[in-house]
Amino acid sequence: MKLDKIYIGGWFQRTTLQLSEVYDFVREGTSQLKLDQKKLNKLHKELNIKDVNYKIDGLEYILINTNDEVNIKIFEDGLIVLNDENVNEFSLLSDLDNLAKYYETKLSPAINYLFSLGAPVPKELANIKTVYPYFIVLNNESKENIATLLNKTEREKYFEFENDSYDVIRGNKYYFINSKTKDSASVERYVEEQIFIREFKAQLHRYLNLHRIIWEKIDAVKENVKVRGKDIVAFSSKIDGYRKTVNLIDSRINQMNTYISTREKIAKSDENLSESLALIGYRYETLKNTVSYMQQIWSMTKNYLSSADSLFKGLENQITSKSVNNLTIVTSMGVGASLLGLFTKSEPMFTSFGFVYFFILAFVGYSVNKIMSFISSNRKYEISDIEYDKNIDK
Repeated sequence: MKLDKIYIGGWFQRTTLQLSEVYDFVREGTSQLKLDQKKLNKLHKELNIKDVNYKIDGLEYILINTNDEVNIKIFEDGLIVLNDENVNEFSLLSDLDNLAKYYETKLSPAINYLFSLGAPVPKELANIKTVYPYFIVLNNESKENIATLLNKTEREKYFEFENDSYDVIRGNKYYFINSKTKDSASVERYVEEQIFIREFKAQLHRYLNLHRIIWEKIDAVKENVKVRGKDIVAFSSKIDGYRKTVNLIDSRINQMNTYISTREKIAKSDENLSESLALIGYRYETLKNTVSYMQQIWSMTKNYLSSADSLFKGLENQITSKSVNNLTIVTSMGVGASLLGLFTKSEPMFTSFGFVYFFILAFVGYSVNKIMSFISSNRKYEISDIEYDKNIDK
């Protein structure tokens, strides 16, 4: 059985400016940013690069060939596609693992460190392990042989389609592409667009799940009918933390329409994709609609977060007001005691009783202040908020 190539890839928002930074790094192991040069050298060496070329084909991209027989394309919009041509049916799964391992342990750490400055990736996204779609390209193989490979991997077929250039049989994580011609350009372009579309959709799905998680976290803070005064500051700090995450993700979502529109325009003018657009062409429009939906969802999340923030800020103001009142009481007691002393003494005298009296007043004032502070911090403040029916789709 003849296996031609295997592919994996990923996508995260980038621009042509960042592509230039990647180009400087993969060529020379350098960066104009204030990064540790020793670490850059180590990461560059681990990539084991043979040669690098800067190309343009619809989008600008960098083509990297490595001594590990891994070939890499890094596009200006952030799409990364890796392939390996040295594969066979007997070592297919280990070949796929090695390709994924190169991505996870060599390329991804280098790219992440290169872009480690500036706006951070939200921590809720940073530790997500990507499940790659694996693309296995064969050359004029029979359906029986492809079915054999499918049984070795997933045992389940989601769909298949055919055109004049190639056939596709798709499982969940595996795509089997049977090329019918010697021209591999149309197959590679199909793989690139599939990786972009799947990663784009997966990222939106993560954002939807994050909306659910953060909404529930806000609910958990607000669900107490009454809250102790000493806990209000802690709850406010949690709300501030959620706001940072929400603002970061909101910015990422607002960028996404530009990427999908550019990809759609290039794909629909690319002859190598003309046959596959009948299958995947509609997805650009549906993804744009999904982005619009997510923008509305995150707008709701931001508004809900703002209402929670206003609620706890109001409670903090109540605590501050009560603390001022407590201090006023303590101060009034001190003034009253002083006036009482003036009216009961004919002339000022230093006596042992006077010293004792002074310390008694100080102790009483301190004790009253502590008691008032304890009462204030343990007072339960009512959280007044509108309750919603949560049995609706988010």
